[in-house]
Amino acid sequence: MLNAIHGQEDIDKIWVRRGTFKKGATKIPVDSIDHFDVIIRPSDSVESSKDDHSEIEAEIFDCEPIIFASNDELKSRDYLRNRLGIPLDAVVAYVQLGAGQINDIESDIAITLTELAKHDNVYTVVGESMLGSPISFEGPRVRFLRDYPNSINFNAFDFAVTACGYNSYHEMIHFGLPSICYPNLNTGMDDQLARAKVAEDAGAMIVLTEINRKSVSSAIEKIMNPDTRQRMKMATKKLTRDNGADQVAEYLAKVLNN
Repeated sequence: MLNAIHGQEDIDKIWVRRGTFKKGATKIPVDSIDHFDVIIRPSDSVESSKDDHSEIEAEIFDCEPIIFASNDELKSRDYLRNRLGIPLDAVVAYVQLGAGQINDIESDIAITLTELAKHDNVYTVVGESMLGSPISFEGPRVRFLRDYPNSINFNAFDFAVTACGYNSYHEMIHFGLPSICYPNLNTGMDDQLARAKVAEDAGAMIVLTEINRKSVSSAIEKIMNPDTRQRMKMATKKLTRDNGADQVAEYLAKVLNN
């Protein structure tokens, strides 16, 4: 991609750099950044997450976290439940854990779905990647969703069990969805644990660093309490920011018109 844009002086080249970077993680070479005219830096939960770009010639534009939907685009609580054949009075959990292997009974997603299935009043909606292979799991109260963005259906869910990548985290916070979070501790640069701890400290998320049947079962038992979910939902409001997508759109309109 860098080779393709190198020397293309007649186009504006913009890089959106998201994420909280781990201390000591490999830095992006300056000669890569120098291919771009503008670096857009959406903020994260950790305020000190941004790289030092003081020696970079590209223009820097900082914005709030970018969310791929707005509140007025969310479907009603009944919409997805009716579409997937879920009782309107059921407790519905949304699970999105990436491309784990469901046939591995000790994988994060297999443990999660098994523990949720122990609750007779819980229906589980598994968010599948539109780019990945379908997840195979048999269960009378399990449904699968391959929409984009899945966040437009968040009103249908009572809580979520999710990974803690940039998009997932900020969508859960922005739309006030109580969540159990599994941060990936093995990423090269993205510090998912630091991101998640901010929400945990605020009371908005339950964060699990060790995924096993006991820890997952305990977290599910906790979040099944309606009062707990309500407290978590209220806590997300302390962390919610404006949608950076609107800020970037206004900024790019000015850049591209100049």
